[in-house]
Amino acid sequence: MTALAHERPETMPEIRTEPESASENGSDLDEVLWQAWKAMELPEGYRAEIIEGAIEVSPTGRLTHAQIANRVRRALDKFLDGGEYACHQDANVIHKRKVWIPDAVVGPEDLEPYADEDGLGVKAKAVHLVVEVVSPGKRNQDRDRVRKRREYARAGIAVYVIIDDYDAQGTVTVLTEPRPDKADWVGVHRVPYGTEVIIPEGPAKGFAITEAITGPARA
Repeated sequence: MTALAHERPETMPEIRTEPESASENGSDLDEVLWQAWKAMELPEGYRAEIIEGAIEVSPTGRLTHAQIANRVRRALDKFLDGGEYACHQDANVIHKRKVWIPDAVVGPEDLEPYADEDGLGVKAKAVHLVVEVVSPGKRNQDRDRVRKRREYARAGIAVYVIIDDYDAQGTVTVLTEPRPDKADWVGVHRVPYGTEVIIPEGPAKGFAITEAITGPARA
């Protein structure tokens, strides 16, 4: 199996608060960022996440990004239909004052019992699978390939799927067996567009990501 390269991440510059004593005062920093995030008022078409000690603001994806995200959501919903789990979009996933907004989330059909104490999102422990569709630009690519890869592992989310137009001619990577203590994954399965890849565990076990979702390999 082949893993995506671990690159030194570049952090988006919108908001960055990282004092020299951050390692000693991590909980204080997390609380400051959490309160700042809750108070933010963003223009339409933007979203904010708290990722590895920074608030990152990014625009919603371009058309190709939206098409892939919608295809995977619809396919997952159809696959999960009739059960107790569903695919959700635009859900804040919250873990220890970190906030992420995956392109798709598999969790209970009714997320309300799993809301965080402020009612702003769903606790990561209720999430069984997350999907990110990579956007163009190195910072965006680092966010999904590197920083979120570590964050989702730290949260113990069972399966992380990366659909990446910008890796070679397009790849799908399925990460399983998170190691929260290492901020990494034991299981890494990476295939090119056009090669079917199956989700190996959880409520979406057996779900196939195919060319019908990703589109063909990029020229």
